[in-house]
Amino acid sequence: MNMFSKIKYMKIFIPKINESWIVDRFRSEWYENNRNTTTKSIHNADVIWIMAPWMWKKIPKFFLKRKTVLCTYHHFVDSKFSKSDFYDLDQYVNSYHAISKNTEIQLRELTDKNIFTQPFWVNQKIWFPIENKEAIRKDFNFSKDDYLVGSFQRDTESADFKSPKLEKGPDIFFKIVSEINKDKKNLLVVLTGKNRQYLIEKFTQHHIRYKYFEMIDQKKMNQLYNILNLYIVSSRVEGGPQSILECSAVNTPIISTDVGVANIILHTDSIYSDDYKLAKPNIQYANKSVQKYFLPEGLQEYRLLFENLK
Repeated sequence: MNMFSKIKYMKIFIPKINESWIVDRFRSEWYENNRNTTTKSIHNADVIWIMAPWMWKKIPKFFLKRKTVLCTYHHFVDSKFSKSDFYDLDQYVNSYHAISKNTEIQLRELTDKNIFTQPFWVNQKIWFPIENKEAIRKDFNFSKDDYLVGSFQRDTESADFKSPKLEKGPDIFFKIVSEINKDKKNLLVVLTGKNRQYLIEKFTQHHIRYKYFEMIDQKKMNQLYNILNLYIVSSRVEGGPQSILECSAVNTPIISTDVGVANIILHTDSIYSDDYKLAKPNIQYANKSVQKYFLPEGLQEYRLLFENLK
């Protein structure tokens, strides 16, 4: 029985993002798992779920005024945040969704509307451990002796494809990698995704080995997670990042700054501030923590949210 069977009359519409961003995947997974209570027609919707705040400007105000509106905020970057833009949107929003406690706290300073705080789910059919890691390394032309450190999120501003995206902490990541490189001559950094120009230039200038896979499918991404010796989150600001949940599902050793969902999923020993060397991956703890966000369990709290939006 579909988990929304008691509220069949409620139809949820999620606008397309079309930016090759993780939100596109969330939208797709939501529709796939909630067919009875979703619609791809805004005309037939009871609820409009805006998964990225800037998308609201692409929705006719006619619908925003007449539907129940839920808006997800991932995080706030002070240098890029506009209060006037927020309140332009706020007049149409009935409830907010924050994917981390830090984002909830920031939202509460801006609005007295209801805020639902819950990380996004993680699809364990996509992100899972693979036993034969040696074969995967061979397929990607990595040596069995390479010490692979991963970073799968953008690090460069799209405005000029040169400046570091400081909220993601690529300068912090580079500093850490530079230190690791002194101890491990077999270091090889694995990068994926768009807008990696900042780190690529830094690695090239300092003769740090790296391999870049710009856009790869989820199957290959899961394979890369499986062969990493270490994944590093170096962000200053995050709502997620989703890589924390994905690494935890795959059993990838991971350390992170104290951002987003890090303190929900990772052991305190795996979270660092000034000195990354003090952080130690705890694979078992992270994997146990992430399982409550596996599908379909990871959708249960959203069920309660939409029941309250009736």
